[in-house]
Amino acid sequence: MEPGTARIAVDLLGGDDAPAVVVDGALRALRADPDLHLLLVGPPEAADGLIDALDPVHRVRITVRPVRDAVGMADHPSAARAESTVRAAVAALRDGTADALVSAGSTGATVTAAALGLGRWPDVRRPALVATLPAVTGPVVLLDVGGSLEPRPATLARHAVLGAAYAAVAHAVAAPRVGLLSVGTEAGKGDRVRRAADPVLAAEPLPSGARYVGLVEGYDVSRGARADVVVTDGFTGNVLLKAVEGAYAMAGGPPASGGAPRAAALLGVAGTVVVCHGAAEADDVASGIALAAHLWRRRAIDQVAALLTGHAPVGHDHIIDTEVATP
Repeated sequence: MEPGTARIAVDLLGGDDAPAVVVDGALRALRADPDLHLLLVGPPEAADGLIDALDPVHRVRITVRPVRDAVGMADHPSAARAESTVRAAVAALRDGTADALVSAGSTGATVTAAALGLGRWPDVRRPALVATLPAVTGPVVLLDVGGSLEPRPATLARHAVLGAAYAAVAHAVAAPRVGLLSVGTEAGKGDRVRRAADPVLAAEPLPSGARYVGLVEGYDVSRGARADVVVTDGFTGNVLLKAVEGAYAMAGGPPASGGAPRAAALLGVAGTVVVCHGAAEADDVASGIALAAHLWRRRAIDQVAALLTGHAPVGHDHIIDTEVATP
């Protein structure tokens, strides 16, 4: 366990089975990490069970911010502009009450609330959700897994920069190899976006000594032999991530090199934000809280942002996403 206090804001009403599953996951996270403090954002009565389950000496590690409204999983992302648990959690991060936040609610609403409330990094118009998969040869960073569903080539190139920096900071990968997910490795393979994005990524300056290795295929994600970072759109990335998780479950578990991803970090906003699946179970929520604490303690998001300095994008992206509505 890494040392240092970490104050994590948790969206109690985010997720299909909230608040019960979120409260259970938060309790597991607290018991596993003695330096963890939680700000529970939601109805006070929803937090009572967690507080009652703790020894009195540990109850001081729990604070409740009363909020009764939530963004539903089927709501438009713009609903995040209204008062809600995820917006209040973002406000806690912005005002310094929390160091990081975790939500299993609507991905679009969480990304929108974070972008509006925390601000985006320079030259990052579309933040990306990044997950780490346990490939055979080591961790593989996959992005985007749900933030930008229909990106332009310039956005994919910018996400390559984000992914390379994240691999170097979060996983200590030296000179990360970056690939673009497609249906073949030969130049010219793939749909219109991939064909256009391939030369853009090839020309994009990458941080941490990273290099672009060209097109990669789906099995390269689970093998990890060709690329340490795999870039794709949020639609394909989300589908691939869940397919991999399902395959792990059928096979009895992931490779010995690491556990299956249970949460994704949001890159491109000025704060540490972790998003869990909407169908998250208690262990998934606990894993997301642990990831948020780990990233905060390592100041990983700040380090990734610092690595982007001097890596200006080669193009501009003006597409309006179908999921994440940001100004």
